[in-house]
Amino acid sequence: MKAYMQRMGRSLMLPVATLPIAALFMGIGYWIDPTAWGANNILAAFLIKTGGTILDNLGILFAVGLAIGMSKDKDGSSALAGLVAFLTPITLVSSSSVALFTGQETVNVAFEAINNKNVFIGILAGLIAAAMYNRFSQVKLPMALAFFSGKRSVPIVTAGVMAVVSALLIFVWPPVYNALVSFGGMISGLGAVGAGLYGFFNRLLIPTGLHHALNNVFWFNLAGIDDIGKFWASEGIKGVTGMYQAGFFPVMMFGLPAGAFAIYRSARPEKKKEVASLMIAAAFASFFTGVTEPLEFSFMFVAWPLFVVHAFLTGISLFIAATFQWTAGFNFSAGLVDFVLSLRVPIANQPLMLLVLGLVMAVVYYFTFMFVIKKFNLMTPGREESSPEDFENEETIAAGDDKFAVMAGRLYEALGGIDNITSIDNCTTRLRLQVKDTSLVDQDMIKKTGVPGQKLIDATNYQVIVGTEVQFVADALAQLHGQPVKTTGAYNPSQPEAVEIAKKQEIYSVANGTVILIEEVNDDVFSNKMMGDGFAVIPTNGDIFAPIAGKVLSVFPTKHAVGIQTASSIEVLLHMGIDTVSLNGEPFTVYIEEGQQIARGQLIATVDLQALEEANRSNDMIVIFTNGDLVEDLEINTGDSLANEVIGSVESK
Repeated sequence: MKAYMQRMGRSLMLPVATLPIAALFMGIGYWIDPTAWGANNILAAFLIKTGGTILDNLGILFAVGLAIGMSKDKDGSSALAGLVAFLTPITLVSSSSVALFTGQETVNVAFEAINNKNVFIGILAGLIAAAMYNRFSQVKLPMALAFFSGKRSVPIVTAGVMAVVSALLIFVWPPVYNALVSFGGMISGLGAVGAGLYGFFNRLLIPTGLHHALNNVFWFNLAGIDDIGKFWASEGIKGVTGMYQAGFFPVMMFGLPAGAFAIYRSARPEKKKEVASLMIAAAFASFFTGVTEPLEFSFMFVAWPLFVVHAFLTGISLFIAATFQWTAGFNFSAGLVDFVLSLRVPIANQPLMLLVLGLVMAVVYYFTFMFVIKKFNLMTPGREESSPEDFENEETIAAGDDKFAVMAGRLYEALGGIDNITSIDNCTTRLRLQVKDTSLVDQDMIKKTGVPGQKLIDATNYQVIVGTEVQFVADALAQLHGQPVKTTGAYNPSQPEAVEIAKKQEIYSVANGTVILIEEVNDDVFSNKMMGDGFAVIPTNGDIFAPIAGKVLSVFPTKHAVGIQTASSIEVLLHMGIDTVSLNGEPFTVYIEEGQQIARGQLIATVDLQALEEANRSNDMIVIFTNGDLVEDLEINTGDSLANEVIGSVESK
């Protein structure tokens, strides 16, 4: 459970990182036009709407961010599942849908809280989508339904599961919402104690989105309190009106920023720079605009006891402010902008004392957070247990412009150099290397370069975890090796080597063996060029290499075929064997994945030729250029060839 919560907390950083700038846009826009929310100023309207693009769709952001972060391989299809998972209850549990289902014109006000802002629905949707992806992304369906196998099945399954969840929410959500409204009404008569209880539960309920139920009781006219409306109309009782708002100012302007500083101070030395960038932005958003989500969601799940402490301190702040009848109010949130504006409202009572309380709360927050984090060893940002994938901001060896060349030189030597390295590839943080023999890799030498980690995959595949600067190391390695670097990122047509490749591309033999023309393949579909022109190799061993450079478009669920698209948009199908789809992938081991950029001559699969023979299947390794309208001057040299040997060329029209 601890590891799961840490993964969840790390995954939330993706959507949380977008919130500070959105808060600032809205805060500045509201500062320009505080009374009409942009209606009287086009710049204010533009800024408010820009910030609202993110803050008004928090649920969607959290659903997609968690779905990606919690999926086992961070594949983009998990994000699609997260979006489907969120849209299902937002549609089925909306007021209009429930009214349709029940045949009533009006339904419980609780359903109005099921909207794009609902973070609880977003988190629930993201977690369920990730779970469905991890469970079903590799599922194999019968041939008739093969199109829906694997990753395509995930959004479908997710939609079904979320439909059941939505049906449950229709019955569960209103009673919970109504119970909280009743609870709010009960504590509203407790004076300062009630204000403190409201502040505590207001924060505590944020992860569920149900804090709006309490807000409706105290801030608006649901129970006759209407604290916000009466304050700005300067109606009610001086020192009382505004009591359910005032105590938030010391917390949001001073307490939480001080807590952010404590989180920064508690981070590991190597993580401080990363944590500082998030904490500074989030603390400023909290102070200036009163938007606290960037801060709160950074520790809400990974260090939930600290969030409970934060909720308790918020309650204390509201209790103290209400006890001494220090009042101020807000239209947007309890940040600097609204505090300055509330000074002009006649019913505000000793609002400057809230600044004094804020300084006190800053001290309390800082030392309390420091104590709780250290005492209970809470995994706040920057304190989480490290894994190789987390070292995305590590500094490499050496300083100055040549540090990547220095590291690449040492890695190149440790990996065995030109005698051992066959392919250099990289993703966002890792070098993905193919070598002739991983036993020749000097792991101790790699460790001495200062990289965060390394991983042995199998006899010919090795990974070195570098961090976010991996591209520079990969470029330097490729230069030493005398090949253009291949990355799993998108194809960049501005690269000089890409322009040259796009003109005319060499074709490599996919295996050791005999190259034959496509007309000689013992299958009418291929030999009659129904799928396109091409060639085949009758292999003498099972190592299969990429015939051409490009992006992997698809890896069939049964692993018998791979689709590749070149930089010039030529589509290539590598079909391993004839009638091998029925073998359900058993003779095939594939080393690549969809979306990966591969080099020509790169080892991409291994085939058990004996298993094909025992299954009475032909072992022809067939290469087809499926969009023949883009192909001209396809030239193939038949006869005996070695893997990675140039056997022809193809030019795009």
